[in-house]
Amino acid sequence: MLQEQQLAALLIKIAVSASIASILMRFARFQRIVFQDDRDVRARIQLALVLSLIFGASAGVRILSHHQYEAIDLALEGSVLAGMLAGYVSGLITGLCVCLPDVLTGHFMSMPLYAAAGILGGLMHDLAPVKGDVWYFSPFVDLNLYRLFRQVLRINRQVIQRRVLELAAFNVVCNAIVILAEFLRCGIHLLFPERGGTFFLFNRHPITTPWTFATLAATTLFSVSLPIRIWSSVRTEKQLESQRARLIEARLAALTNQINPHFLFNTLNSVSTLIRIDPDRARTMVYKLSNILRRLLRKTENFSPLREELSFIDDYLAIEMTRFGDKLRFYKEIDEKTLDCLIPSMILQPIIENSIKHGLASKVEGGMVRLKTWLDPTHLFISIEDDGVGIPEAKLDTLLQQGIGVSNVNERLRVLFGRAYRLSIDSRPGQGTHTVIEIPEPADQIGAVALSVSDRV
Repeated sequence: MLQEQQLAALLIKIAVSASIASILMRFARFQRIVFQDDRDVRARIQLALVLSLIFGASAGVRILSHHQYEAIDLALEGSVLAGMLAGYVSGLITGLCVCLPDVLTGHFMSMPLYAAAGILGGLMHDLAPVKGDVWYFSPFVDLNLYRLFRQVLRINRQVIQRRVLELAAFNVVCNAIVILAEFLRCGIHLLFPERGGTFFLFNRHPITTPWTFATLAATTLFSVSLPIRIWSSVRTEKQLESQRARLIEARLAALTNQINPHFLFNTLNSVSTLIRIDPDRARTMVYKLSNILRRLLRKTENFSPLREELSFIDDYLAIEMTRFGDKLRFYKEIDEKTLDCLIPSMILQPIIENSIKHGLASKVEGGMVRLKTWLDPTHLFISIEDDGVGIPEAKLDTLLQQGIGVSNVNERLRVLFGRAYRLSIDSRPGQGTHTVIEIPEPADQIGAVALSVSDRV
């Protein structure tokens, strides 16, 4: 039976393996190397050197402490991991490097043992049914065997799940390979009990029963699988973040693609009206429209400086003023400090269009639209006010959920800022409408983050 010292050593070995894996995940450089799906030779060598340094150091600590910390030695497990993650080249290089502390102290059989462990890890890498299946490696031999036999028994009933069978078979074979590596270590220790052998965890307490070896093999299995599972968890989290970024990018693209045809349709209606009554003014509108469309076609970012959005609004209002004449008056009160602030693209035009189309178009005497911006220490404020006919209370309650213009702006703000924005609309029939947009500042930092979404994808 296992003695208390042996059991404690096995538990410490598993804890050290998990700790090393967790610490390595704190380094972005290591994450980039280990999570690459298609590694070239350079990346494989880099991964091998990093693992060699870490797991070779564990063997060095054990030697320098005069075997006081034997459970910290994970040289064999590191060789298997390198081969499993990156193939034969990485496994062999790691095996040859991590054996150096033992070879320098006279344990020469460590070199062929760790090199063989790295090659066995490379075999596990090649046996994966699908690239990336190594991340699903499981140390639970009994569960893997149960899944394998259950799928085999289902063959005659033609309900076998091929993918489950492949993963179960892969895990069973990988379990056997790791156990084989531990068996080789035990065999070399028994064949070379004196100098020239290799490090063995139970050197002072030889194996007396099959259960002792089974426990030792299970510990090695967990010491190999725990880093895989920890790194796999981080990898999955990053994939989910990437998918969320793609989803946000797709939603923003869909919303932008929705608002642009909406704006174009309304503008073309205005042009078609003027063609019959004033061709020269219609020609001017077409020229302004071409400027607007040229800017829209160039725009691929989710954010743009406020000054660019104001230039866009000037071109748009030139078209509307051509249509309405002196009946439409537009005033701007722009704080110069806000001109370089990044704001979501195309959030001003739909609101101003609503003010003109729904607020002022039906007024015989026309009216005014006032655009105002200002900063406080933490937020950028954009105010759009008109003196139009206003919005009925029943319609105001559902304005953010219905239609294309305002609801589109609200949805894009929600996607980009979450709960950190505010869009308020205050309107009274016959007195006009006042819309205020409040977004976090400094907006250039937030914009930089949003603009980098596509880079992260």
